[in-house]
Amino acid sequence: MKIAVFASGTGSNFAAILESIKSKQITDVEIVILVSDNPEALAVQKAKDVSIPVFTFRVKDFSNKQAYEELILEKLSQKQVDFIVLAGYMRLLGQVLLHAYDGKIINVHPSLLPAFKGKDAIGQALDYGVKVTGVTVHFVDEGMDTGPIIAQQTVEIVSGETRDTLIKKIQEQEHRLLPEVIQSLANKEAAK
Repeated sequence: MKIAVFASGTGSNFAAILESIKSKQITDVEIVILVSDNPEALAVQKAKDVSIPVFTFRVKDFSNKQAYEELILEKLSQKQVDFIVLAGYMRLLGQVLLHAYDGKIINVHPSLLPAFKGKDAIGQALDYGVKVTGVTVHFVDEGMDTGPIIAQQTVEIVSGETRDTLIKKIQEQEHRLLPEVIQSLANKEAAK
């Protein structure tokens, strides 16, 4: 299964997927391109370091979402991408990609959806004072973090928890859960 990983930031989930492929925790999956709306993202350098093709763009260089998504779709088609994995990609997808990859786009989100959708889910959880938050991997639809849930993992918020300690705990679970889901999807694709 050929996948494209979309990332806007540090690329810690991208690195976790790479490591899972290298260690054979994920089999029959190849990352064929990294897509980023942030040319300076650490994820971009991580991809270049292991010779994975990269496509970067700046939203401001396009007249609208459809324009840049059509260019992304062209790049994905050239690489024969089967599945898209959003791993810290901070943009809502539009109809161009949603239509072309219907049911073949997943996202990892740092909360137990449907709670704390959107940006800064970790901050939202801390501000709200919940005792448990977590990680969700879900299919992507036109809403913000509203697609069907594939898998979730809880993360306890302990007394004195800081943003930094909670981020670390959540990322540990993201780095475990996302590769598991990718392997499960690869198994289902192979069985077809």
